[in-house]
Amino acid sequence: MTGIQPELWVERADDAVAFYESALGATVRHRVGSGQDIVAQLVIGDAAFWVAAASAAMGRFSPQAIGGATGRTLLVVDDPDAAVARAVGAGATQLAAVAAEHGWRLGRIRDPFGHEWEIGRPLRPPI
Repeated sequence: MTGIQPELWVERADDAVAFYESALGATVRHRVGSGQDIVAQLVIGDAAFWVAAASAAMGRFSPQAIGGATGRTLLVVDDPDAAVARAVGAGATQLAAVAAEHGWRLGRIRDPFGHEWEIGRPLRPPI
């Protein structure tokens, strides 16, 4: 088995988990810690990712701590228009409207914790 499960470092980890549940339809698969000092594994469909409290002492900086993001996460969904609208309705900032681009239908958002997301689907089956 092969997989990648990124971990997002955030200032308010418990609040971030609640946002991802509301905005992206994520569910919590695993959670340890308490309050804002948690580590949680979330799943959206078959995709999993982790959310953890940022820690300067451990060299784990949130986008807010550095004044920008160091990457962007692509969430592949059947209906990117609805997914982006849901995320924006839950508090994300739309960076780019959903449109056809490079063989994909996708839009871009920034979540309230500073992480950038592309939300889309391929317009044709993979080669």
